[in-house]
Amino acid sequence: MKKVLAGAIIALASVLIYRSCAEHQEEKSLLKESSLLIQQELKNVSKLIVTEGHFVEVYNYADSKELFGSILTADKKALVVVNAEATIAYDLSKIDYELDQAEKVIRISSIPEPEIKINPDFEYYDVSADYFNPFNAEDYNAIKENVSASLRKKVEASSLKSNAENRLLSELSRIYVLSNSMGWRLQFNGQQVSEVSNFLD
Repeated sequence: MKKVLAGAIIALASVLIYRSCAEHQEEKSLLKESSLLIQQELKNVSKLIVTEGHFVEVYNYADSKELFGSILTADKKALVVVNAEATIAYDLSKIDYELDQAEKVIRISSIPEPEIKINPDFEYYDVSADYFNPFNAEDYNAIKENVSASLRKKVEASSLKSNAENRLLSELSRIYVLSNSMGWRLQFNGQQVSEVSNFLD
C-alpha cells in the first residue's frame, strides 16, 4: 500500500513538474514570438517619410552705391521670381530603440529630426544696373541667401511641417497599438507613452 501511495505521489509530482515546465516553455515561446513580431513592426516603420510642397517667392532686390559722396548714386535692381519644391523627410531607420523582453518594454530613446530640403528655381526679371554699380556674383549670392532664408521660414510656418508630423505619428501609432495589444509597455525618453502625441512633447 505504501509503495502504491509513494508511486502515486511520484507520478503526481512528475505530472506537476512536467506541466510547470511546459507552461514555462510555452510562456517563453510566446514572449519570443511577441518580441519577433514587435521587431518586425519596428522594421516595417523604419522607412523614409517624405512630405512635399510647392512655394513661390517674389523678391525685389535693390542696391545703391554713392559716387562722389552723396552727389550721385549708382543703382541696381532686379525682380526675382522663385519657384521652389520643398520636402520634409523623417528617416525612421535612425530611430534608436531597445526591446526589454524580461520587462516587456519597448524603449525608444530618440526619433530623428526632420530634414528640410528646398530646391529653388530662380528667374530674374527687370534687371538693371549702372555702369559704376554692375551686378556681380556677390549680388546673386546675396539674393539666393535671402530668398532661401525666407523660403525656409515659409516652410517652417506652413502646413507642410504639421502634415509631416501627422504622417510620422501615424507610423509611430502602429508601434503603440501593437505594444498595447500584446501587453508590452512603450517608453520614449524614459517616460511612459500614454498616447501617440507624447512622441512630440
